[in-house]
Amino acid sequence: MKALVRAAVLTGICLGISTQTAHADYIFTPFVGKTFAAQQTLAPTVDADKQTWIVGGSAAWLTSSIFGAEVDFGYAPRFFAGDRVQNVVSPGSNVMSFTGNALLTVPLSVTRESLRPYLSAGLGMLHAGADDIASASPIDRNLLAVSIGGGAIGFLNRRAGVRFDLRHIRSTSEGPDNRTLLNEPRLGFWRATIGVALRY
Repeated sequence: MKALVRAAVLTGICLGISTQTAHADYIFTPFVGKTFAAQQTLAPTVDADKQTWIVGGSAAWLTSSIFGAEVDFGYAPRFFAGDRVQNVVSPGSNVMSFTGNALLTVPLSVTRESLRPYLSAGLGMLHAGADDIASASPIDRNLLAVSIGGGAIGFLNRRAGVRFDLRHIRSTSEGPDNRTLLNEPRLGFWRATIGVALRY
């Protein structure tokens, strides 16, 4: 847990510095996209679908300098698929993610109104739900997760634009000495999305 505490402290420092900037935009982005390279070890009789649709939204606070922050929510229906036995997972299986992220962007003085690249990193939760009919053992788990990625935001006018995003979201795992590790995720996937960015 020490590594996660350090990450949370660094995030807080970055957000504290960003409050000193004079100008900031609030950007709300509903998005749609696909998950890929999914993996899970929550249930032995099911597998994660290699690709599935994901929808969600984010609310970001972006300054004119290099700092920003966001909260992000994603919902991927039918995330799990039958592995050893066909149709062992109900169509209602899903994965939901909710994370808070620090953003590191190219300053607005450099990008102006063109595409503005950014990197994101943060912590949050993953929820996995599915009915495993084969073993009569439903999946209903909340997992601590990390999110790392990046993308770009570009505006067509003062209020509306487009946002491209690619990130990896994965659960953490507990080692034998109770330290939080980042290897062997119990649930993880990549996510590529595109959304309409609304600036206020």
